Amino acid sequence: MFNSNKNILAAALTSVLLVACSNQQHAQNNEKILWDFESGAYQSVLKVENGMAKELNQDGNQQLLINFDAKDNHVSGFEFQSEKGWNWQDQGHFAFALDIANSDAASIHVYATVKDKQGKTHNRSFVIPEQSQQTYFIELKGPDLDVETGIRSNPPSWKSDYVPVIWRWGSKNLNLAEIVSIKFSIRGVLEDKSITVDNARLIYPKAIDHNYLNHLVDKFGQSTRVDFVNKIDSQEQLRQISEQEQKTLTMRNFADRSQFNGWKDGPKLKATGFYRTEKYQGKWTLVDPQGYLFFSNGIANVRLANTSTITGYDFDHSLIKAREEGDLTPEDSLGLNRAPKIAWPTREVTSELRANMFSWLPAQSEPLADNFGYRREVHTGAIERGETFSFYRANLQRKYQTRDEEKLMQKWRETTVKRMQSWGFTSFGNWIDTGYYDMQNYPYFANGWIIGDFKTVSSGNDYWSPLPDPFDPVFKQRTDITVKQIASEVKNSPWCVGVFIDNEKSWGMMGSTESQYGIVINTLSRHANESPTKQAFMTHLKAKYTNIAALNKAWSSQMVDWSELEKGVVLDDFSQGMIDDFAQLLTLYAEQYFKVVKQSVDTYMPNHLYMGARFADWGMTPEIRSAAAKYADVVSYNYYKEGINEDFWGFLADIDKPSIIGEFHNGAIDSGLLNPGLIHASSQADRGKKYKEYMLSVIDNPYLVGAHWFQYIDSPLTGRAYDGENYNVGFVSVTDIPYKPLVEAAKEVNKQIYPRRFAN
Repeated sequence: MFNSNKNILAAALTSVLLVACSNQQHAQNNEKILWDFESGAYQSVLKVENGMAKELNQDGNQQLLINFDAKDNHVSGFEFQSEKGWNWQDQGHFAFALDIANSDAASIHVYATVKDKQGKTHNRSFVIPEQSQQTYFIELKGPDLDVETGIRSNPPSWKSDYVPVIWRWGSKNLNLAEIVSIKFSIRGVLEDKSITVDNARLIYPKAIDHNYLNHLVDKFGQSTRVDFVNKIDSQEQLRQISEQEQKTLTMRNFADRSQFNGWKDGPKLKATGFYRTEKYQGKWTLVDPQGYLFFSNGIANVRLANTSTITGYDFDHSLIKAREEGDLTPEDSLGLNRAPKIAWPTREVTSELRANMFSWLPAQSEPLADNFGYRREVHTGAIERGETFSFYRANLQRKYQTRDEEKLMQKWRETTVKRMQSWGFTSFGNWIDTGYYDMQNYPYFANGWIIGDFKTVSSGNDYWSPLPDPFDPVFKQRTDITVKQIASEVKNSPWCVGVFIDNEKSWGMMGSTESQYGIVINTLSRHANESPTKQAFMTHLKAKYTNIAALNKAWSSQMVDWSELEKGVVLDDFSQGMIDDFAQLLTLYAEQYFKVVKQSVDTYMPNHLYMGARFADWGMTPEIRSAAAKYADVVSYNYYKEGINEDFWGFLADIDKPSIIGEFHNGAIDSGLLNPGLIHASSQADRGKKYKEYMLSVIDNPYLVGAHWFQYIDSPLTGRAYDGENYNVGFVSVTDIPYKPLVEAAKEVNKQIYPRRFAN
């Protein structure tokens, strides 16, 4: 299966010839107009959500002006829809295109979703730059859609004057005979937006670039295709930029900070020698070990574990060390984990597609070969496992001119802490190299994962992995082992603010009964003998209902006896009584999880805050949030939008608990990378602007006690080894050069954190 990508790509590119005849009819203009808004034909297919559309005549050309009521609504947008569906299966290779103009001074991040009659969705996103007018296209059929490259979004394969909309997730190949919806939406923004659109149409490629995946990366890990600010051409240039930067870094750049980066110029509360929480003048806050008010603004994922990319080479697997039973670290969080020397002679290409992406890789005998590693498993990608290479680490070796691991990491950590202090950040975020723990000079958060051979449950989504069964005694054992390990790394340090355990689990998704209560519905379908959570559910229901008849009445069901439920029932017709019990059972499950973890943290790390499990905004429900608030000292959320808007975040007042943003970011393609990230900016300058807007919305929220940017270092251009993320979301590039506009924006924000939040 390792060589299948090459064959798929060859077949897909060959198929270009097969559709040439069908595309000849579009040769003159290469386009097929669907709606040009010159008549009212579009009105029967257009739907606007939380906004308004009106016709606009510009110099005799009729366009559509769409105003989005985005400030007061978490989601607003417009959609072309057809109940019957559009049949585009005979169009050959094609895309849906739309002219869009933005006259505002701010860029707009837009989500695009195409849906077929079977419910499959094709999801992309793009940015409309400020004061711009361009044509954007969504490729719906083409050779690139049939290739798994191991990159979240590939370089453009079409030769076109238009702007491609970047791939996100879903089904790349829809049923093109029955396309029922094309939707554009804006989510989680802080102000109303407006655009004009024109000429909705199908377009066809002028040509396909057959080499679009070849030689993407130079020897520094940079794009070979485009130039950009601070693109490196030599090691001497790399060192020169580093030396210039070092002269500007200072350890103490903000006079209002305490030793632990609290607000020295503010009130002094009770000092406990460790970080804690308190509600001060109606606002939740952290308090530093000396008693000063503390707001955590930091950068997450300051480690080398995610800087490696899959090279397309592999070794004899019998020579690769297998994972040990009882491992505490997931594969993607390991260091290089290099293949043993005995395996090197067996090195061979297992994916020519991946191997051909690189214009340079060192020979095994060369010094920079120190930066090869190995992944024994991946989440998604072109191959299931294989060799990796870290261009970022190689650039550190070039810059600091050393192969000595201890010296290299010492120089990297010292520079990083100097940057954090000089830029005004108050702490690190989650996922920090444990070497920073021992420096004892900068606040940080510890982290861990509960992994092991315990039983699991399913929400029906399980994006990263199935959920643990917290009623399984093995789960508690593994929790204790994990927290003990974290405690041994932290050593009761006052510099440790708290500890995050687990991350972005698929607890449930709002939108339907099935998605919200998937854990309950799927667990009830299982036999009680194989699921401790099912046994706990049975105990709860038997205690609530005196007999099966009482349960049947509440659920409008017809179960014969308790044993029928114990053996497992498939539920798909939900009464209100059933849904009410689902909520109670989901709460029972979630409280058990958070209780077990909290008890372990209190036992082995009693002086440190339990920061929760970092909810993804797509993977949480009210029941899950309430359970976390009951046990976590601080509830944590990863939220990738443009700011904290009231329409989505109103629940913070309901749970009234100190909360923190565990992840957010934005990026732009003027970095030379292929994918901006989960939130798109129009440029590096716009990244800084969006950063400020997001952070100020956090600082102004009385329930949020901090926010952490994800991440310190850009993703590899060809995708991180574990799952292909290839985002421009770093404060520094692959060559370890800071993005100046983002840094300057952070400095500006960090100077006003404490006066803005607490002085008024």
